[in-house]
Amino acid sequence: MAMAVTMATSTFVSCNTNRTRSPAISPSFLTGAGPISIPSPISFDQRSRRCAPLVVQAVSDSQKSQTCLDPDASRSVLGIILGGGAGTRLYPLTKKRAKPAVPLGGNYRLIDIPVSNCLNSNVSKIYVLTQFNSASLNRHLSCAYSSNMGGYKDEGFVEVLAAQQSPENPNWFQGTADAVRQYLWLFEEHNIMEFLVLAGDHLYRMDYEKFIQAHRESHADITVAALPVDEKRATAFGLMKIDDEGRIIEFSEKPKGDTLKAMKVDTTILGLNEERAKEMPYIASMGIYVFSKHAMLQLLRDKFPDANDFGSEVIPGATNVGMRVQAYLFDGYWEDIGTIEAFYNANLGITKKPFPDFSFYDRSAPIYTQPRYLPPSKIKSADITESVIGEGCIIKNCRIHHSVVGLRSCVSEGAVIEDSLLMGADYYETDNDKKYLASVGGIPIGIGRNAHIKRAIIDKNARIGDDVKIINKDGVQEAARETDGYFIKSGIVTIIKDAVIPNGWVI
Repeated sequence: MAMAVTMATSTFVSCNTNRTRSPAISPSFLTGAGPISIPSPISFDQRSRRCAPLVVQAVSDSQKSQTCLDPDASRSVLGIILGGGAGTRLYPLTKKRAKPAVPLGGNYRLIDIPVSNCLNSNVSKIYVLTQFNSASLNRHLSCAYSSNMGGYKDEGFVEVLAAQQSPENPNWFQGTADAVRQYLWLFEEHNIMEFLVLAGDHLYRMDYEKFIQAHRESHADITVAALPVDEKRATAFGLMKIDDEGRIIEFSEKPKGDTLKAMKVDTTILGLNEERAKEMPYIASMGIYVFSKHAMLQLLRDKFPDANDFGSEVIPGATNVGMRVQAYLFDGYWEDIGTIEAFYNANLGITKKPFPDFSFYDRSAPIYTQPRYLPPSKIKSADITESVIGEGCIIKNCRIHHSVVGLRSCVSEGAVIEDSLLMGADYYETDNDKKYLASVGGIPIGIGRNAHIKRAIIDKNARIGDDVKIINKDGVQEAARETDGYFIKSGIVTIIKDAVIPNGWVI
């Protein structure tokens, strides 16, 4: 069977060497070269005895930090990606798909980010938990990863676990912690040391091996990825307070006023220099965790059997019962794609020059996705500036500025696309399809002639007629016009998947 993704190699020479990668070669854990010997069982006591003393300043995602996991992540870590809830804040993009299946950056989907981060970090055992509109997510993961992963020494896999009812638990997932609890019977069968718990709707690039190594070196039961933030952004996050070893001692959810000021910390403890530490005196939880296996089992089964959420219940509870909960500083680009506005800004952020907010061009840590075998995009006499164009597009004599154009997009003559995201299409229409539509007065998939689209999101397979203007001419901030095929949130017009906008309409 043809390989669906090309993996980056991770080579470890000794415990104090830099890691090197080559994006064109499959990593050692995927070669199938003989059996692996794993200490059985891997116990927390064994791990503690071989851990080095904690160096607090190294507990961060520094370019200078080095990794040498023993045993390595492919054998000792299980990745658990949480697919999220119904995604009501991202509606209508989640009308027909799960949040992690929402298209991103022209060619990708949100789920490709955490899966790719795992594969680039040598984490090859990955479960994705979901329960809402999971059909397209299942299909994407199956096409992108499953055909290869299962063959690598029968070790690596990316597998979807949907919510299910059982005699012991007749309920659907009630939250992040409850979702993991319902599948603990499966997770604990794996002979691993840690669970790496991730979200399926974040945009960032992170080396989880450094994260896991920091967890082991600090002898932590739980390690929480922390983002340094300034006072303006701090009120939107759950904040954490740490001691002089980076151990979390207090939590506060979206604090304000004096409560906010009380959450200031010295972020130089986690590796920031003094100048950055003054700018960013708060640390926010990213919703990304490493749990030691014994800690996860004890917390979800014994200590907090009724807790539904990791961030607000299990993690604070762990500190209260005396477990060591450590902070790990991540000082890079990270965006929670939780709202239409955040999703819109994250997508257009990749068009920034000279440096995008998030780059898909990093050879050392590529983002993988489903191979679609599409032809190159065809562009005829178009004026395109500060934009990203996906695969297989047909663009004719139009103007596109500061926009992201998704795969299979068709943009007709005279159209103007500004500050917008076109998600493209799932298929091409044949010439016969187009002739039939023309004969009955129908509208083909894509952007019609002389259409003007500004500050909008056009979901997949939308049919935008000739002379349509989607410009939010009245500056409306919020509107729900589902029967007409669109919503407006935060002033951004979103055209629903498969919607038809007739010729000459003005939105």
